[in-house]
Amino acid sequence: MPAPKPAGRRSLLVTSAALLSLSVTAPTALAAPTPSTSPSATPPAQMSTLGGARLGMPGTQVNLAPGVPVLPKDVTARSWIVSDAESGEVLAAHNAHWRLPPASTLKMLFADTVLPRFPKGTRHKVAPSDLKGVGAGSSVVGIKEGSSYSVHDLWLGVFLRSGNDAVHVLSAMNGGIEQTVQDMQDHAEELQALDTTVVSPDGYDAPGQVSSAYDLTLIARSGLQKKDFRDYCSTVSAKFGSAEIRNTNRLLSGDSDVPVYRGIAGVKNGNTTHAGATFTGVAERNGKVLLVTVMNPEKREHNEVYKETAKLFDWGFQAAGKVNPVGELVPPKSAAAGGTQPGASASASAGQAVGAGGSGAKPAASASAGSGSSGAGIALAVAGGLLVLLGGAAFLVNRRWPLPDLMRRRTRP
Repeated sequence: MPAPKPAGRRSLLVTSAALLSLSVTAPTALAAPTPSTSPSATPPAQMSTLGGARLGMPGTQVNLAPGVPVLPKDVTARSWIVSDAESGEVLAAHNAHWRLPPASTLKMLFADTVLPRFPKGTRHKVAPSDLKGVGAGSSVVGIKEGSSYSVHDLWLGVFLRSGNDAVHVLSAMNGGIEQTVQDMQDHAEELQALDTTVVSPDGYDAPGQVSSAYDLTLIARSGLQKKDFRDYCSTVSAKFGSAEIRNTNRLLSGDSDVPVYRGIAGVKNGNTTHAGATFTGVAERNGKVLLVTVMNPEKREHNEVYKETAKLFDWGFQAAGKVNPVGELVPPKSAAAGGTQPGASASASAGQAVGAGGSGAKPAASASAGSGSSGAGIALAVAGGLLVLLGGAAFLVNRRWPLPDLMRRRTRP
């Protein structure tokens, strides 16, 4: 059972709506963002209050006080959230429950649902029907009909290249697209990711397919309980067939205008016409593990979603321990009821290094202070081990996560 939170804090979260006038907040904390010409630029006046009343309010929610750093002023995302991955405290948020197209960040839910079901050494020969329905213009890893692939390689294709073709093959192995969509929806409900409606397993634009920054954070937090999920989402580059593929998460792999973020350890990025750019990241620094989700920056500069995520990470690490939370990440239904989390299986086993299973997988790296955009610096890899599971597979709420204690220094690939 998770350790109970102090009654005073929980009471604050539950009654925060009534106490807003007494809270020390930014002057514009409760104001809705300025509408633009886009018809979807203004959030709903009322959103879900799961995790706290203030998370259902439009605009930025943060408790400013002496010693708490001011939020970065040039964050243009329509929705974002900064949370403590271990305690579940939401440090700050902006339209956290706004239901928006998720793009390939929805693949986190796909992976959290399907990944535990197939041993990584299982091989599958791709039939033409497996690739049916892959959307035009989709990101693909280059899977070929008639070729045989290991489950391990297929997941590398999903996480590193956001390959919709790999998602479709794994969905076929899982009983087909329709079955997989239903499984994902059921799992979202178990996680209490109630803003999420699944239409396609790969996150490709589809009418009615939505999630929220809050839900994507819940999903990432669940996925990171699983060792295999941590391994794949933190892999920088790997062999796929005769080629090398590289992670498109620019805070992990770096780019000309985005250095590798110090302490980054995953998770997943996305970009489609309707969703814009989306990203959920996890990073560790000085013993703190934060999750940041950013959805659809209105500023359209190259790699803007990563730049805004990095700014929010920087703020979160400075504010952690100083700012009073505005909400919390709720546990899954079964964990809240004292049960165990479905899918927290042997994939969360301890004592194995990133990329176990071969295929040339290379671990995540983190640039040292002052490193340039080339990403040269001290490597920090997420490894397995020391994951204490209560009751065999209990969801870790208010307990140490594996990330801080299991970052190992390695040579950057």
